[in-house]
Amino acid sequence: MLNITRDTGRLLWIIVRATGATRILEVGTSNAFSTIWLADAARSTGGRVTTLELNPEKIALARANLAAAGLDVVVEIVEGRAAETLAALPGPFDLVFLDADRPSYPTYLELVVPKLRPGGILIADNVTSHAHELQDYLNRVKSHPQLFAVTVPIGNGEEIALKLDDRL
Repeated sequence: MLNITRDTGRLLWIIVRATGATRILEVGTSNAFSTIWLADAARSTGGRVTTLELNPEKIALARANLAAAGLDVVVEIVEGRAAETLAALPGPFDLVFLDADRPSYPTYLELVVPKLRPGGILIADNVTSHAHELQDYLNRVKSHPQLFAVTVPIGNGEEIALKLDDRL
């Protein structure tokens, strides 16, 4: 399993706390390493994390890790294909973290932007370590008319985008 780096976890925690995010969506739970960072920060904002995962074995491991961390009460794990699950999820979300199958990032982008509140944050992992794989996503997020994005050289590279207010 490819976990986020500790610095990426700290960045997620800081952003959740600094923005006061209460509705957090994670696409790609895996073993819940990043979920734990998000959920720990969400607990202090009165928030919750909804996290999406397809693999039942990873879900079982994630549930065990979240329970051991005492964070299972602020996390909902939704099993299924992310694109299908995203289409059915109600928004708005304050923060969305993408860390799933990288070839699907462009699809996820189109599905999450309408569910992200104005002023909300979209973070995508692995954008420098897998830049060749994510070039289409990076082009789309940087040119998206509703987003203002920057690549942050922390961990495997994080693309952080702010959803602009419609009035701007």
